[in-house]
Amino acid sequence: MVTQLANPLLAIAVFDIDGVVRDVSGSYRRAIADTVEQFTAGAYRPTPDDIDVLKSEGIWNNDWEGSQELVYRYFERQGQMRSQVSLDYDQLVAWFQSRYRGPDPDNFTGYICQEPLLMQPPYLQSLTQGDVAWGFFSGATRGSANYVLENRLGLQAPVLIAMEDAPGKPDPTGLLATVQQLETPSKSSTPVIYVGDTVADMHTVQKAKAAVFSRAWMGVGILPPHVQKTPEYASNYAEKLKAAGADIVLPNVEQLTVEAIQSLIRT
Repeated sequence: MVTQLANPLLAIAVFDIDGVVRDVSGSYRRAIADTVEQFTAGAYRPTPDDIDVLKSEGIWNNDWEGSQELVYRYFERQGQMRSQVSLDYDQLVAWFQSRYRGPDPDNFTGYICQEPLLMQPPYLQSLTQGDVAWGFFSGATRGSANYVLENRLGLQAPVLIAMEDAPGKPDPTGLLATVQQLETPSKSSTPVIYVGDTVADMHTVQKAKAAVFSRAWMGVGILPPHVQKTPEYASNYAEKLKAAGADIVLPNVEQLTVEAIQSLIRT
């Protein structure tokens, strides 16, 4: 069990989950590709680069909606209008979930079971020992998020705002709600760091900053494993995160140590 310290706080660190806590290149992203292929009758399977291009637009944090958008765009390239495409969103979501979670919603057997972890409990313990409170704000469903946080990492009831709890990113409501659970009113000036791997995550930080400008907000970009296949790809991805507002970009979340947080706060 990883315990939380109440006060005094050096900072509050809020983590996205997909691409930060777990590698979803062979799970969520694979399910996106499967779903688009299924609903284009096998005519189009998006590549990892295709999915990155979509997500770089900063508004496709929901992978069900992202899959739907890729299907629509495929048919538009074939000269069809969206209104001409027979696409049932609920059926699309069900198909996606059958690949990602597996056919039994109560017993996960799908791609989710194969996700490599990018963070380990001792890292979170080191943050606690360094007076950094931490929690999670993710666009993943609560079931999926709890699977990795509780079943895989062994955390007990961590602070979590999931898909069902707040509007999708880049709306900052979920981030603000996570912070509220991690602080006491007397410490409302504690700096906040949001750690994510997408443009939408960095835009969320900027919107939180605009909503609550009385405190320091910082965005830390993480390079998900699939973009580190070549130095050029990683560099281009990092530049997009910085352009979206990231204060720093790191290749792995555990490099955001207490010392790194101290340095970030001082800058």
